[in-house]
Amino acid sequence: MTGVDGGMVWWGWGAAEAHTPLPAGVRSLLEQVLGTACRDTPPVGTDALRLPVGSLADDAHAALVGVLGPAWVRDDRASLVRHCRGRSTTDLLRLRAGDAMDAPDAVVLPASHDEVHAVLAVCGRHRLAVVPFGGGTSVVGGLVAVRAGFAGVIALDVTRMNRLVSVDAKSQIVAVEPGVRGPALAAGLATHGFTLGHLPQSWEYATVGGFAATRSSGQASAGHGRFDSMVVGVRVATPVGTWELGRAPASAAGPDLRELVLGSEGAFGVITQVRLRVRPRPEATHYEGWRLTDFTGAADVLRTLAQRDLLPTVVRLSDEVETAAGLAGGSPVTADPVTGGAVTADPVPGGGCHLITGYEGRAGWVAARRSEVGELLRAAGAVALGRDIGARWLRDRFRGPYLRDALLDVGMFAETLETAGFWSTLPGLYTGVRDAIVAALAVQDAPGVVMCHISHVYPTGASLYFTVVYPQPGEPVASWGRVKAAATRAVLDAGGTITHHHAVGTDHQPWLAAEIGDIGMAVLRSVKDTLDPAGILNPGILLR
Repeated sequence: MTGVDGGMVWWGWGAAEAHTPLPAGVRSLLEQVLGTACRDTPPVGTDALRLPVGSLADDAHAALVGVLGPAWVRDDRASLVRHCRGRSTTDLLRLRAGDAMDAPDAVVLPASHDEVHAVLAVCGRHRLAVVPFGGGTSVVGGLVAVRAGFAGVIALDVTRMNRLVSVDAKSQIVAVEPGVRGPALAAGLATHGFTLGHLPQSWEYATVGGFAATRSSGQASAGHGRFDSMVVGVRVATPVGTWELGRAPASAAGPDLRELVLGSEGAFGVITQVRLRVRPRPEATHYEGWRLTDFTGAADVLRTLAQRDLLPTVVRLSDEVETAAGLAGGSPVTADPVTGGAVTADPVPGGGCHLITGYEGRAGWVAARRSEVGELLRAAGAVALGRDIGARWLRDRFRGPYLRDALLDVGMFAETLETAGFWSTLPGLYTGVRDAIVAALAVQDAPGVVMCHISHVYPTGASLYFTVVYPQPGEPVASWGRVKAAATRAVLDAGGTITHHHAVGTDHQPWLAAEIGDIGMAVLRSVKDTLDPAGILNPGILLR
């Protein structure tokens, strides 16, 4: 069962044919390192999935059919399960155990801005909560609406709105509908000689609307910037009308209200079109690897690159544990030499920390930037590892979620969390979060592996992306909740952000006020009350 999008499996990430079992050698090694036996934990059969009793009234269903036609209002089991939650580990653990109780009552698939407006009008009249749904790749609980006070929940799937609407080659701006996925957008832009350069790990399945709604940041952010920096305009369907933003390359006409849409996670309106700044396709690309002695010193080298305006297009620095795990070069986790965590079955010799640098652009720029960066890295004691490790990372950079699913299949819990901080606070943020995770696992008597990398770098600071692997306890969802809470408290104590690019959802919502303050929360509530006075849009997301 793959649902209406024809791609995602209901029990994991991506397409069924892309999944492979965890190699026997890796499974055995995990058992040795973690001191516990792996156990096969396959998902339940589809007939064992428990869905809520449908609460959509006949007149509400008829009204939706009247707007869209019967083919585009779906309440079959496959469609409802596919639109149940996102793709975080806890989302999947619930599904794999048979719990699909957060499934919507129906899935609607509008094909235009006007149809979205018409759906919102129906939902307002019938008191139906609306969850805007693109690729379904949220990993922070961003697709689970609060049901209390509503007559039903509708998933508003935008994947039929999948056109590259227009290309302004002179201005290098394109207009795109929200349901366009990363690969389709890349292919469409390529025919016009352009590229976007936005490649998050979710790129294969996430949509343009989702990129905007979550303030996404891609793997080439060092060179191309975050997705929000690429947005020059948006069109939003709200319950009170159409909202169009962005009419010039820059403006001083009050605060930039586009920022209220970017990161709003469908709580203020449904994004129906995004206008994006694009760039010519690169003439040359070059990816390579480096080894540095230690993570803190290597991070300081990245700071120097950023502050001297010498960043490559892609930088990814793995700490010692992630390097030993082989993830620095895209290989799957297999062992751990120093901290009782991970080791590699396909190691690059020398230990330390591995850095991936990638260059994309004009041939002259690629050659010159590589030379400048290489000179600085060598001066800092970095050892060149050549192009093989860079090519391997480039080949496997979207494989992480599949590895996570393979670990779930053998009773291992694998999840990520991310943050960002200023350079002056980054070392304390790294050790504080890592220590908090280790301590939380120790309290639960759970031997685990904690890895980290930096992949988004700015002149003022950088992101930290942690991966945690440990044997699934008896109550894995509750267990992770305690670990995540401890890590988030450490983030706030160290001056970091609760999320750098995964958005707020329900997972981070309890700590949002601690980051933006009571006045900030009041501002968001005022915007919500203005644009969505009945509160039907993704209730419980951003605001409770």
